[in-house]
Amino acid sequence: MAAVQAVPRFKLVGFAGPSNVGKTTLITGVLAALKARGLRVSVLKHAHKRFDVDTPGKDSWRHREAGAFEVLLASQKRLALLREYETEAEPSVHQLLAELSPCDWVLVEGFKHADLPKIEVRRAAAPQQLAPLYTDDPFVVALATDSPPPVPTSLPLLSIDDPGAVAQWLVESGDRFDYRPEHHLPDETA
Repeated sequence: MAAVQAVPRFKLVGFAGPSNVGKTTLITGVLAALKARGLRVSVLKHAHKRFDVDTPGKDSWRHREAGAFEVLLASQKRLALLREYETEAEPSVHQLLAELSPCDWVLVEGFKHADLPKIEVRRAAAPQQLAPLYTDDPFVVALATDSPPPVPTSLPLLSIDDPGAVAQWLVESGDRFDYRPEHHLPDETA
């Protein structure tokens, strides 16, 4: 009897590159183009610094300050789950993806060393252009750029300034972006 493959919950692609190169601008454009096709899109963004989405003095902030492990805020339009780690931790991208509700696509910003398909974002005039990822990272599946790549490649070259075309390429590439969590073993170090 053949093993049954789990049905992918969504399609997934990461966007990686240095700061201030235009990743967020590209992602918001791709998101809008996918949404215009009637697709439900979620975004997972890595934050390098401590961040807070709560307002000091508000009830939810007071609940967290009093020691709540989780505070769930809900209204007619929005839901936010605030979770405090008992000890400082950095969950893996796969642990975070497991938290998401069903959708058609997940666009991931950051997590440039994660084992998931990603588009490297490069801009010729970027202030701090680092060494290309695509030369050593087998998970880079395309480049979104405004100039020829610094090292020749056979990867697809997409225009960083045409998010609609990037979205079209993603949709046309189909099953390549199916996320199958069973292929990712739990990270014991996270």
